[in-house]
Amino acid sequence: MGFFHRLVRHKSVEQLQSEAGKRGDFRRVLGLWQLTAIGIGGIIGVGIFVLAGQQAATNAGPAVALSFIIAGLGSACAALCYAEFAGLIPVTGSAYTYGYAVLGEFVAWIIGWDLLLEYALVVAVVAIGWSGYVQVLLASAGVHLPEWAQKSMSAQTMHYYLQQMFGVHGAAVAPSDGHRFNVIAAAVSIAVAILLTVRTEWGARFNTAVVTIKVIGVLLVVGVGVFYIHAANWHPFIPARVTDAATGLSHFGWQGVLTGASVVFFAVFGYDTLTTAAEEAKHPQRDLPRAVLLSLGVAMVLYIAVSLVLTGIVPYGTLGGEASVSDAFHSIGLNWLSIIIAIAAVIGVTSVLFAFMLGAARIWFALARDGLLPAWFAKVSPRFGTPARPTIILGLFTALVAGLLPIGEVAELVNIGTLSAFIIICGSIMVLRVRRPDLQRHFRTPAVWFTAPLGIVFSVVLIYGLPWITYERFVIWMAIGCVIYFGYGMWHSKLEQAGS
Repeated sequence: MGFFHRLVRHKSVEQLQSEAGKRGDFRRVLGLWQLTAIGIGGIIGVGIFVLAGQQAATNAGPAVALSFIIAGLGSACAALCYAEFAGLIPVTGSAYTYGYAVLGEFVAWIIGWDLLLEYALVVAVVAIGWSGYVQVLLASAGVHLPEWAQKSMSAQTMHYYLQQMFGVHGAAVAPSDGHRFNVIAAAVSIAVAILLTVRTEWGARFNTAVVTIKVIGVLLVVGVGVFYIHAANWHPFIPARVTDAATGLSHFGWQGVLTGASVVFFAVFGYDTLTTAAEEAKHPQRDLPRAVLLSLGVAMVLYIAVSLVLTGIVPYGTLGGEASVSDAFHSIGLNWLSIIIAIAAVIGVTSVLFAFMLGAARIWFALARDGLLPAWFAKVSPRFGTPARPTIILGLFTALVAGLLPIGEVAELVNIGTLSAFIIICGSIMVLRVRRPDLQRHFRTPAVWFTAPLGIVFSVVLIYGLPWITYERFVIWMAIGCVIYFGYGMWHSKLEQAGS
């Protein structure tokens, strides 16, 4: 078998469909509403509790609602393509599996390796943010953690210790604070991993309950806030473009609306995590497409409603805090609602951890089951029926990252992988329409020759706007992935063993 042939070998759609019907690796326990809850849980989090207010204050003003609409349209293009694939190939692995079926093994490996890191880092970032909310509530009750356990080391402190470790002295400044390890962030990462290890349906029920609480909290924001809206706060709806004399940075205007859309775009994906649970769905070909579209649709309605309420009850310039929703209601004298919102945020953000750790574990399992990683990782727990090994390892990894690293250092790497997956999905759906028009599709992407290219354009533009450091670290991670693939995966692939 030639080198190039190994790179582009793939499983046929029929083969994947057949394997999905015969495999018994997982128990099929997830219904439509549990799948939708996983999707909503992955989408609604810091975007609604933090980003809506921050982007109104810094970039878009009241037109942050338009930013969410623009971002939602771009995300919807990918969601429609995901929905078609989910109904066509109901196999765990999401974008990795879809890429394997259409573009070949090497591209599938790249996207799977990429998403494995992205999903794990999302868990770490959200765990750090979750820790901050919890500590605010603890402080309001008079409970304070020791200083060393409150936060991770700053970038400067970590730099100092690394220099000391490698024998370089005098270059970095000794740490001036006592922060060393974010205990709460690490603890919640491990707790979610244990929950996902024990039984998928237990975790799914817990997640559904958490998502319900979160949605009720958001509806409370809208239902109460609508009575405190002052239409004058919406004027001008799109503030005039201004330039900060001190920094030279410009804000607001239509360009600010688009900048806001670029930022909040990363708050309107997450539905892709539910497709990784395809083999745990009771009726995957029917329910997965519905769950993808339902979760994005519900999330977008809530995002837009909260954006309008927030900018209606207080001037947009006051919404720049890390707890902007709570702050807004506190400022108008509704302290009781401010506390309820903070509690809902703490409870609700847990569902984001659940969704992305579930997705990461299933992608790792799929890579190992196909032979691209050691088969040891593809063993399902005989007691719990879950991919326990990758889940526990991910729990420990994300706990260390969340406990040790500053949130800024982690967050820089989160975005590029998901956008790359969107490009693969949108491109693959067009290739498959040409290559296999005969396939029975349980859901068809509407206006595919407009929808899919538009999804690619959105993703490319947003990748272009990412900071340079993201590219550097992404290249390093991809280089490690190539070493693993060419040194191990290519030769141990199940397709290699089968002589395909």
